[in-house]
Amino acid sequence: MATHTLNLSRRIEELAAARSLANREFFAARAEELARACHRMAERFARGGRLVAVGLSPAARSDVRHVTVEFVHPVIVGKRALPAIGLTRDGGPLRGQIELIGEPDDVVIAFGCGEEGGEEVRESLALARERGCLTIAFEPGSGAEWELAPDVADPVLRQELVETAYHLLWESVHVFFDHRGLLAGRQAGPVHDSGASSFLYPFLSEAERDLDPVIADVKASILLKAEEIGSLRRQTLGEGAEVLSAAAAALRRCFEGGGKLLALGNGGSATDAADLVADLRYPPERAWRPRAAIDLTEDTAIITAVANDVGTEVIFQRQVIAYGRAGDALVALSTSGNSANVIAALAEARRRRLATVAFVGYDGGRVAAEGLADHVVITRSQNIPRIQEAQASAYHALRELIELEE
Repeated sequence: MATHTLNLSRRIEELAAARSLANREFFAARAEELARACHRMAERFARGGRLVAVGLSPAARSDVRHVTVEFVHPVIVGKRALPAIGLTRDGGPLRGQIELIGEPDDVVIAFGCGEEGGEEVRESLALARERGCLTIAFEPGSGAEWELAPDVADPVLRQELVETAYHLLWESVHVFFDHRGLLAGRQAGPVHDSGASSFLYPFLSEAERDLDPVIADVKASILLKAEEIGSLRRQTLGEGAEVLSAAAAALRRCFEGGGKLLALGNGGSATDAADLVADLRYPPERAWRPRAAIDLTEDTAIITAVANDVGTEVIFQRQVIAYGRAGDALVALSTSGNSANVIAALAEARRRRLATVAFVGYDGGRVAAEGLADHVVITRSQNIPRIQEAQASAYHALRELIELEE
């Protein structure tokens, strides 16, 4: 047992080191491209364009939903809500969906070009580009105008870098709304350019023409944020090593006893719950066993019915009652650790004798302070995108540790 625990700790150290190296190399190489892509995206939004995210594989679908919720429902004070829609297999063939709703000023961002359904994703990108859309992808050979591809073989590590990249695109695109003179082709009455500065000073930056200094500032900001997430991943995995090892052992016992895992979260954390469930059902490594898991954020009929008729506080608790059995496990993701519906679900899981694991940010919130989960991994930050990125590293590590037999 002691040797196995030591091996798990060493593996977590290796995972943290690999992420630090890949993070540093990728963003050092791509920071200026990301900054310039943000500029082009801002031009599209200022002309009334939308973000259209596409993807078909299980992991890609979670990224589609994640990037759209970030743009539509900004979690950082001062960021504008920007129009975004996610297209997955639910709506039929992607090419047909692009034909129906794609518009020339849209930004089409693709996930999973080299995964399941990749050819269909590439075809949809080709059509979008023909229509005049700005196209972005994160894999080589996609045919996108902007290919921001991490050069790493590990699929989950690559996905973590991609998540940080699209978070940085979302955060940095807003910078250019305060430099309206740099947005070629913007409408006279901008649709998405109505921040406080343009209201109080309507001619601010209208005559601005010097793009390079702004690009340089955005590039520097991206590099600082990349350094921040690198440190935060090391903190989360380092401080959480013992918790992750214990949680992996508990989940392994659950699965070996015939149990299943339930996962949940709100907003971006909901997409992370979906990603964890996808990794359990469809292992990213062939040697790993598929595991029984249910995404409690997946069924919109249940969620909206309970929210409308009873309240959002019980949307997960009701599902724990429906699906949870003694010997199962619940994994909750929350950036604050204070979400009422997460706390209600954890309490119900305990009453039903489920093992519970929580990934939380800030100082851990009520979940950590009150010991509301058996295993609590804390990402010590107040920046929601950075928390989510570090939590992805942590639950990806947990997924691997489950498969490391004693």
